Amino acid sequence: MNSLLQWDKELFLYLNSLGTESWDHFWMFMTGNFTWAILIGALFALSIERFKKRFWIYFLLILVVYGITDWISVHLFKDVFQRLRPCHVPEILDQMRLVKGNCGGQYGFVSSHAANSMAIAWLAGLLMPIKWGRVNVLLIFLLSWAAIVSYSRVYVGVHYPGDIIAGAILGKWIALIFYGLSRKFLKKS
Repeated sequence: MNSLLQWDKELFLYLNSLGTESWDHFWMFMTGNFTWAILIGALFALSIERFKKRFWIYFLLILVVYGITDWISVHLFKDVFQRLRPCHVPEILDQMRLVKGNCGGQYGFVSSHAANSMAIAWLAGLLMPIKWGRVNVLLIFLLSWAAIVSYSRVYVGVHYPGDIIAGAILGKWIALIFYGLSRKFLKKS
């Protein structure tokens, strides 16, 4: 376990060191709340277009999954494992770039940004597929957005890559569980 944590720290320092001031604004935008607002607004509009009068059921499901994923990532992971964020580890502060003005909460395992964005991406992409041939382009777009949001947390200096990977896996599984339940209990409109 110690060698895995050491590898995670070294990978964080390497990836975090790749950042440059010319890219800082982009990554701060991607990690910020405005990108979430844009996405939620777009998913709201898409759910209206796709499900008409029943849109609120599907949109509410996406919001509920977001809330559950966020709660689980904090209370069943961060509060239990209590792994310090890299920006709270004094021995690496002088080796890293902390782009964000503050470090955030004390603990970082798992990344709530990664868990939440992956949960939304998987659930919305599966509930409202937009296909080009056999390819679900909405799912690919949303997963790409979630990956960029997740990586932004390493870039700005507040999460280790392991926090991101574990959060992404958590978000995917929560989304798949709720997608399976929604297929059982909701009839397509």
